[in-house]
This record gives sequence, C-alpha cells and structure tokens, in this order.
Amino acid sequence: MSDICVQGRVVGKVQGVGFRQATVREASRLGINGWVRNQADGSVALLLCGSEDALEAMTGWLQRGSAQAKVESVELEACVWQDIAGFVQL
Repeated sequence: MSDICVQGRVVGKVQGVGFRQATVREASRLGINGWVRNQADGSVALLLCGSEDALEAMTGWLQRGSAQAKVESVELEACVWQDIAGFVQL
C-alpha cells in the first residue's frame, strides 16, 4: 500500500460536540498525520496523510463521527503529499 494525502471537510452538526477532539484520537490511533479545524460555515476542515488502509478506515469513521455529532456529508479529495508528523487540532 502506498501513502496518500486527502483534504476536505465534514458537514453537519460537527462543531461544539467534541468532533475535533475525537478526530484527533481516531487519526492518532490509525497512524494518520495531519490536522482538523473548525470553519466559519459550521463545517470541519481536515487534512489526512497516511496509508490507503488507514485513510479508508478514517473515512468510515468520519461518516459516523463522534457520539454527539450528526454528520451529513464527508467531502474528500486527493492532494499533494505533505510530510507532517502527528495529528493536531488547529
């Protein structure tokens, strides 16, 4: 498997419900590097870099979200590899 990066956003009730913190925990557990941050429009933006398998698992998790989140959609697209160490909340 090769390493890839994707960027995008998660839309729905994803702010004020612990979504970013849960995303950091899940990404770290899966060995994914990158970041997550709130957007002014109420969505959450993110960058995920890691193995295809890890990103596939993370995408599945993002579609469910944290316990109190209500995810409406996950929009991800491939982007240029970014050599980032760790996963942080911005």
